[in-house]
Amino acid sequence: MTNLLLVMLGGAFGSACRYWLGLASAGWWRHEGWPLNEWPVGTFLANVIGGLLMGVLMGLLLGPLKDLFDTERARLLLGIGVLGGFTTFSSFSLEAVQMLERRAYGLAASYITLSALLSIAAVMAGLFLIRKFS
Repeated sequence: MTNLLLVMLGGAFGSACRYWLGLASAGWWRHEGWPLNEWPVGTFLANVIGGLLMGVLMGLLLGPLKDLFDTERARLLLGIGVLGGFTTFSSFSLEAVQMLERRAYGLAASYITLSALLSIAAVMAGLFLIRKFS
């Protein structure tokens, strides 16, 4: 039951952060006539930032913090809870489908490709940074 509570608390915090990022980024990249006006900046940033933070977290929990405390509970709270609530595959999927339905194929392809590649690269970068500097 404690593990479920950790995931729930972390998820609530992560979801609130995701909501705030969506509000804060709503006006970013908005320029008249620019094709990126329909780019879902908040979701894109949440997934890339979340990937980086996941890499850093896992690098710390599997490396320098491994024997200092209960890393499984930290993984549940921070990894599954906070970062699971912060990142958003369902929103990403819906926004990609909406772009395809609008026949914005180039925008959809760039969004899908960059989201996947940069999120994975961000996890790798986070792991690399921790392994390199700890």
